[in-house]
Amino acid sequence: MAKVLKILQLQTRYNAADTNSDLGEQILQGLSAERFDVVNAYLEGRPSEDTQHCGRRQVFFEFTEKDMSGLRLKVRRHLLAFCREEGFDVVLLHRFKTVNLFMHLNKTLHIPRCIGVSHGFGEYNRFYRRWQAMRAIDECWGFVGVSSAVADYLIALRCGFTKSNTVSITNALDIDLAESLQLPRGQARQALELPSDALIIGTIGRLVPVKGHVYLIRSFAALSDEYPNVNLSIIGGGREADNLAALIAEFGLQERVHLCGTRPDAMRYVKAFDVFVMPSLQEGLGLALLEGMCGRLPVLGSDIPAMRPLLKGAGGRSFAPGDVPELTEQLRACLADSDAGRAEDGERAYQYLRREHDIEDFRNKYRALLEGDLPVEEASK
Repeated sequence: MAKVLKILQLQTRYNAADTNSDLGEQILQGLSAERFDVVNAYLEGRPSEDTQHCGRRQVFFEFTEKDMSGLRLKVRRHLLAFCREEGFDVVLLHRFKTVNLFMHLNKTLHIPRCIGVSHGFGEYNRFYRRWQAMRAIDECWGFVGVSSAVADYLIALRCGFTKSNTVSITNALDIDLAESLQLPRGQARQALELPSDALIIGTIGRLVPVKGHVYLIRSFAALSDEYPNVNLSIIGGGREADNLAALIAEFGLQERVHLCGTRPDAMRYVKAFDVFVMPSLQEGLGLALLEGMCGRLPVLGSDIPAMRPLLKGAGGRSFAPGDVPELTEQLRACLADSDAGRAEDGERAYQYLRREHDIEDFRNKYRALLEGDLPVEEASK
């Protein structure tokens, strides 16, 4: 009988809004308790009540913003003691902060397998971070990019990420779960306080500049007189909310552009939309785009490396990131299509999602990676 592997999955921050689409949670679903003894931990945040995921133990360190800045001596001290007591065989680390912490800690801990997952670009753009990686990465380390573009970004840095230790495992969606959570069109619109008889352009994403919502609003404004029965809905919260609200008011579109705020499990509301747009300037993969496909919606998105193959495979429309005139033209073409034409495009996107982003394949690859026997070329497919 194979040895039970004791695994620490460490994430930066607990986010109650994304439990059903969270990458770490999806990985856990594929790990049997008989083979994997997993501790699921978060550096910051906690749920309102302790919950158990897949019967796994959860740890919420609840470090403060001050704890997580500078040298993070308190954080290092606590993690060092925790890991020594637990005796992990593998650590699975999500995003830069957790990876960077263990690049320091594992010089003392000597955990035999450390796997860092990069969810986007730019984490190692600073020279000092690349210098640290070059010094810290050894035979214990492996890395995952959530798309081929992210893996290629890491390898191109030439600071320790190589084709032999860095793979891409493309994010996937639990389609059956997502569909079971989706509200019917009428209920979804009612919950979001959207008009029942309008044609709705929708998007899901944090209200931060990189998500490109300002360009989507400007494009919608350019079409608003031409299509008086079309509305725009944006699900998500963030620091750009006031700026976007001011821009909407500047165009006089307060009745037609709806900032719906943060919604737990936002994919529940995707059927409220008729068209799904993702105007991001940069993405690691663009999981929300997959959620739009799951709603059988025609999809439009920025022509950026992480989303380009998704849009091409789904038969979606693309536009240069931040290019308002081009986005406007692509939206106009989609809105000018018939209901039947949009439905056909949405079904094509859904079938692509089913074919290419199967959650079981995703889980199998992570499970094999944790066991240490996944060839790079297999993981990168």
